[in-house]
Amino acid sequence: MQTANKIKLTSETFDILKNYASINSNIFINPGNVISTISPIKNILSEAEVSETFEVGFGVWDLPKFLGTLSIFKDPELEFHDKYVLISSGHRSIQYYYSDPKLLTIPTKKINMPKIDLSFHITESEIVDLKKAASILGVSDVTVENNDDEVVIKVHDKKDKGSNSFSMNVQSNQEFVGNFSLNFMIENLKLVPDNYDVDISSNIVSRFTSSSRNITYWIALEMDSTYQN
Repeated sequence: MQTANKIKLTSETFDILKNYASINSNIFINPGNVISTISPIKNILSEAEVSETFEVGFGVWDLPKFLGTLSIFKDPELEFHDKYVLISSGHRSIQYYYSDPKLLTIPTKKINMPKIDLSFHITESEIVDLKKAASILGVSDVTVENNDDEVVIKVHDKKDKGSNSFSMNVQSNQEFVGNFSLNFMIENLKLVPDNYDVDISSNIVSRFTSSSRNITYWIALEMDSTYQN
């Protein structure tokens, strides 16, 4: 029988788990201080280093419900047992049973980032503005392209050349050559609010690295993306 591991989640870890719940409603947390998630269709992967150390690996089938359960308590303590976690505060407690890992969508391997063809920096406020503009304009496509040697991010409907669009220039982290049109879906930019360094490979994968947290996202580009040297 495993020795019970008692921890309290920091607000930062809670925020990361809340964000992960928007990517995948289930999760398996391995022993250690690194948590990760992958979307059901495996086009978004994220990994975060947290301040807590989990001595027991455990699965959660309904992560939003689990986080909601934690919110019942003020400053809850989590005590991990073989088959369940005891969530308690004062004289109140809940036994929350783990899910079978076989039922969960779990990352099985790390991504080795291919050759990086483009790097730029994007701020938290710029991401907010992109999402706000996409919502107001009723569009869902995000395109990263070059315009007069500047990196431009545009939200629009790529199937309609006459669609309303919103664009902004962002700070490039490197010199680049060639023409590119790199496409995302706005709904895939499920990021913890922060500033990010973005690396994009022409092999249709991107990496968003948080500027202030130990969290990274790998997000697949759309297959119609192009990069020509």
